[in-house]
Amino acid sequence: MFDGKMKAITLSYDDGVTQDKRLIEILNKYGLKCTFNLNSGLLGTANSLFIDGVTVAHCKPRAEEVRAIYAGHEIAGHTLTHPLLPKLDRDEIIRQVEDDRLRLSEIAGYEVVGFAYPGGGGPNYDRRVSSIIKEHTGVKYCRTVESTGNFDLQDNLFEFRPTVFHYEFDKMLEAGRSFIELQTDTPKLFYIWGHAYEFDIHNRWAQFEEFCKMIGGHSDIFYGTNSEVLL
Repeated sequence: MFDGKMKAITLSYDDGVTQDKRLIEILNKYGLKCTFNLNSGLLGTANSLFIDGVTVAHCKPRAEEVRAIYAGHEIAGHTLTHPLLPKLDRDEIIRQVEDDRLRLSEIAGYEVVGFAYPGGGGPNYDRRVSSIIKEHTGVKYCRTVESTGNFDLQDNLFEFRPTVFHYEFDKMLEAGRSFIELQTDTPKLFYIWGHAYEFDIHNRWAQFEEFCKMIGGHSDIFYGTNSEVLL
């Protein structure tokens, strides 16, 4: 159970971008909790991405800003520089993951134990990678980008699959309605993931706020960070 409740909701957002500030304002307004997965080696950098015909900012906060921005939520790792881990050797995987974790722990002021595999658009991890992270780093859970579409708990925390990708908005909305109505005698978890800059592509900030308003404030649901619901 989750603090005595059978249902829990958590969110996970990647890359540590400046749009996270706006996202956090919405989450805080409706009592939702999120884990933000940061690349410590890229903090303070400015860039842009071209997605679906739209150019969006992809800028990272400075290290000294991080603790204040993410206060009340969880900071987790996403590697130092966002490489595709299956292409790396053992020592470089460990360096990318563990050095990032240690740097973020110092920045956050608490031990960082979570991790999200970087590099979407295809397989971004394999059993070799997850085993190396489990055996040679201080990470305690790893999130993948493979959505399950369900709310079932999972045994393998180092290849943890979320429920839904927020960019598939209709699927997320349908899942949210189903989760609110769900009556269960066994623990169930609704796990959403994405990138905050994606809200800028089709200007879905208002839609997402409506979703948060719908999903927040239910007495039978526990709202927690990834660590709070998984560990």
